[in-house]
Amino acid sequence: MTIAEVCEALNNLPRRTFYRWRELRIAPTCIKLPNNELRVWRSELNAWLEARREQKDTAA
Repeated sequence: MTIAEVCEALNNLPRRTFYRWRELRIAPTCIKLPNNELRVWRSELNAWLEARREQKDTAA
């Protein structure tokens, strides 16, 4: 996926926010192509999202 597609999938996340997440090393893992463009595997984005899912509180 292109960065634009990733941002769209993340509810129109601003590109600057995505690049800031990369600086902070909290963005999904990217692949850098020979022309320096970035791509994200859809499966990597899905795994990244799943890892951030809030757990339901079962103590109630």
